[in-house]
Amino acid sequence: MSVVYKDDQEDWLTVCLKYLLFVFNFLFWVGGAAVLGVGVWTLVEKSDYLSLLASSTFAVSAYILILAGSLVVVTGFLGCCAVVREQRSCLSTYFFCLLFIFLIELVAGVLAYVYYQRLSEELKQHLNQTMSENYAQPGREAVTIAVDRLQQDFKCCGSNNSHDWMVSAYISSRLAQRRVVPDSCCKTITPLCGQRDHPSNIYKVEGGCITKLEQFLADHLLVIGAVGIGVACLQICGMVFTCCLYRRIKMEPY
Repeated sequence: MSVVYKDDQEDWLTVCLKYLLFVFNFLFWVGGAAVLGVGVWTLVEKSDYLSLLASSTFAVSAYILILAGSLVVVTGFLGCCAVVREQRSCLSTYFFCLLFIFLIELVAGVLAYVYYQRLSEELKQHLNQTMSENYAQPGREAVTIAVDRLQQDFKCCGSNNSHDWMVSAYISSRLAQRRVVPDSCCKTITPLCGQRDHPSNIYKVEGGCITKLEQFLADHLLVIGAVGIGVACLQICGMVFTCCLYRRIKMEPY
């Protein structure tokens, strides 16, 4: 049977490595909180817009960040225990946890990058169809809420312009009550305000809601990518420090 122990008088390099790992764990916790916060904020605050997207890549990236951020809390605690106890088994476990989280964040970063590249094309192909076919239709309440919030938040009307609503299922139905655009297009929402599409009454934004939503999602994807890359780089430093400390700790017969 063998045990792990340290020399009676530790050399300065081992001491430095231990302090560096403690500092890293603190920064790691902060980075993990940032990752978790970005993921939760994306899903909670802006979840309405997810129903307007054709694919779930954006949501999956956020879920992955939440998973990674949650694992950081446990891993950071394990790292402190590994440094204090100076056991190779703990350091090995800690290293592989860091590697696992690094790979998770790498996947999230790749998904965010891939989706960023095809975001514009997806919105152009699907947003107009989603708004015109599903708005105010039975069983499509989530889409209706998302479209209303989209038009009010970004002060836009229609996917490309307000005229897109003229061919929508909602405007063609009796529910519209002679509206030419939904009331959410109005600068000041009042009952049946969508019956008049004059620029003084509704939003006339060049590029429509597609341009606004594309910029919003692109900015979020950049935040997801930046946070993921930042914490991933921090983890590389942690893995290097862990390997160095692992090599300094000796295993000898009891």
